[in-house]
Amino acid sequence: MGFSPSPPARARLVVLFGGRSAEHDVSCVSAASVLGALDPARYEIHPVGITLDGRWVAGADALPAGGGTPPPAALAAEGPEVDPLATVAPNGGEDDVPTVVLPLLHGPLGEDGTVQGLLELAGVAYVGAGVLGSALCMDKAKAKEVLAHHGLPQPRYLALRETEVDAGLAERVGAELGWPVFVKPSNLGSSVGISKVEGPAGLDEAMQLALAYDEWVVIEEGVAGREIECGVLGDLEPVASVPGEIVPSREFYDYEDKYSGDGADLVVPASLPGHVTEEVRRLAVAASGALRAEGMARVDFFFEEGGRGLLVNEVNTIPGFTPHSMYPRLWEASGVPYAELIDRLVTSALERHRRRSERMGRPRPEGPT
Repeated sequence: MGFSPSPPARARLVVLFGGRSAEHDVSCVSAASVLGALDPARYEIHPVGITLDGRWVAGADALPAGGGTPPPAALAAEGPEVDPLATVAPNGGEDDVPTVVLPLLHGPLGEDGTVQGLLELAGVAYVGAGVLGSALCMDKAKAKEVLAHHGLPQPRYLALRETEVDAGLAERVGAELGWPVFVKPSNLGSSVGISKVEGPAGLDEAMQLALAYDEWVVIEEGVAGREIECGVLGDLEPVASVPGEIVPSREFYDYEDKYSGDGADLVVPASLPGHVTEEVRRLAVAASGALRAEGMARVDFFFEEGGRGLLVNEVNTIPGFTPHSMYPRLWEASGVPYAELIDRLVTSALERHRRRSERMGRPRPEGPT
């Protein structure tokens, strides 16, 4: 699965969870799973929660006593309020121990570049995509524009701002996309706010739901294909996992399917011909690279057998880390166990931070006067 630099003997790991988006609860479950897998002998662990009203709180009470008992299935972003910059500043903890922030903040105000900008200002290493990559992947409309520019295959779509919605929309959708379609908020994840629309009669209600979450909406053609996902890991030389397949238990892969234990069936590895598997992995690395999804990403595809083949659906920069999530399962099947996956992410974050810090510290060439 490619070369990975040696991880540090010990690191201060700030696990950032919760957040102000509709995916707050999912983030808390992800954090609980990560904390349960961390080795306290290798990490000085600092869980920090962000409440739904935006307060940053110390989450030390969520840690298992003595490091021997896993935390609850979901953490609660509750506790004494702390200062955000002081929380992530690299001068806390043991001397000479590097600090890394692991953001597990799904959705807006966490996965969209806002927290990543704060971490850049604080001068601290963090796992995952930077400001630009996070923002691009969070905004489905802009992500699709970039993917199209790079010639990557994807479903047909329309992207509209709230002010552009008019009485002729249903006719336009029928002519350009056909029915059924999926209506999505442009900036959200975990299938929140998404509707499947079978015909013109249901479009207005679906648009109202999506617009309750974002002023930009993406309308995608309904693709009759298999749902394939692939993990990407690394920065300068990213590698792809084996692909997996989602077999929804409901009409489409919605929120309940993603986060209930008896929901969708996740098949890892996916049963695909060898050449399709390799194409999934190639396209996953290409799509994440086009959108600058550094460190980690989960790339979602539709696979039209006998039709257009593989179509890129979206790229997620902070994939779920719950016990039912596809990203850690893909890497487990690729020979990278859960705890090692976290180690690799931390190591990659430190290496990227080192490179960027060295570049910023170099003297600037003199320009024309």
